[in-house]
Amino acid sequence: MEYKVVPFTATLNQQKETTSAVAEQLESLIGQFNHQGWEYVRLESVSTYVQPVSGCFGSGTPGHLAAYQMIVFSRH
Repeated sequence: MEYKVVPFTATLNQQKETTSAVAEQLESLIGQFNHQGWEYVRLESVSTYVQPVSGCFGSGTPGHLAAYQMIVFSRH
């Protein structure tokens, strides 16, 4: 069994679109990989800690947790 994991970040214009636009984006990506012989397995959420970045004169970005969505595909 072979696996492929692909990041998925949906975009949504909340003034013009509904969550069905997100579903269409996911469906489209699944379809693209399906045509390449990959079978959709599941959507996973992966959390990671982003290290803080120090800047000049005490400014910078604090560390924080970030969550990413990953689509898992498989094929034999």
